[in-house]
Amino acid sequence: MTAGPPGDGGVRIGLSAVVIGLRDARAAVLTAPGDSPEAALPFGPFDPVRDRTFERALRDFVTAQTGFRPGFVEQLYTFGDAGRASPRATPGPSGAREVSVGYLALTVDAVDPPGAEARWAPVLDFFPWEDHRRGRPALLAPLIERLERWAGTDDRRRLRVQTLFATTPDARWSESRVLERYELLYEAGLVAEAARDRDQAPSTVAPGRAMASDHRRILATGLGRLRSKLRYRPVLFDLTPSTFTLSQLQAAAEAVAGIALHKQNFRRGVERTGLVAPTGGFSTGTGGRPAALFRATGVDPADGQAPGLPLPIQR
Repeated sequence: MTAGPPGDGGVRIGLSAVVIGLRDARAAVLTAPGDSPEAALPFGPFDPVRDRTFERALRDFVTAQTGFRPGFVEQLYTFGDAGRASPRATPGPSGAREVSVGYLALTVDAVDPPGAEARWAPVLDFFPWEDHRRGRPALLAPLIERLERWAGTDDRRRLRVQTLFATTPDARWSESRVLERYELLYEAGLVAEAARDRDQAPSTVAPGRAMASDHRRILATGLGRLRSKLRYRPVLFDLTPSTFTLSQLQAAAEAVAGIALHKQNFRRGVERTGLVAPTGGFSTGTGGRPAALFRATGVDPADGQAPGLPLPIQR
């Protein structure tokens, strides 16, 4: 799709999909094969002649690239900043500005699609500084030290480092601010994508897997959106099987939020929401005494009154 005055390179619209599921008690994202050795999100062009809607086009190319059929999807954001690497090339006029519309999809079927080259990759492999399930990760200290050297005496920069990475006693780590932390690392030149976009030789960068194009930024947006929604919508049930133990539900919440939760407070909070009900059955695969199985009560996630799940942090 192109737009603009004659002689202008125009605009091409692409669609990117952040598909998240749970594998081995870890949040995982579906990646698709591409021209780059780096992991990439499923991505495809929007053809205004062929495609009736963005969502229909997204569903078609995700299935074609990965063999996976998305269920519920929601639009995330439109990405098209100048100076950032555009999404992988799509047919169109030379010099066209690339704009990518990102979507978030959730699934309980995070299995490798048969006959496809798509793979599920642990989300926190791309953002290891976001994994606080076992306490504050050791890699944060040297990372913050580099950020503080970059900030120097700039009060605005220093405040952003303190706020986003909770470097002072009164600052609280906010698990939903994934994109803002990634953007700060990008601005400071501490992620591989920043060096690539600036045509610079890679220097010492933050740990974590890089992604093709601007896809790690889009994934950060999707993860941040999902973490925020945990608190005010029952979206976790879009990632869990039809029956589950409360321990499994807690592990799923921790895998997405990247934080350790207080077991008893979580259980009490979940039961108060009315979002789960016992099935009368028990799980015998827990390795200990049988655990009661629960199911979601079927509250419509689109219902404005439907609550999210409590996330009482283990301190």
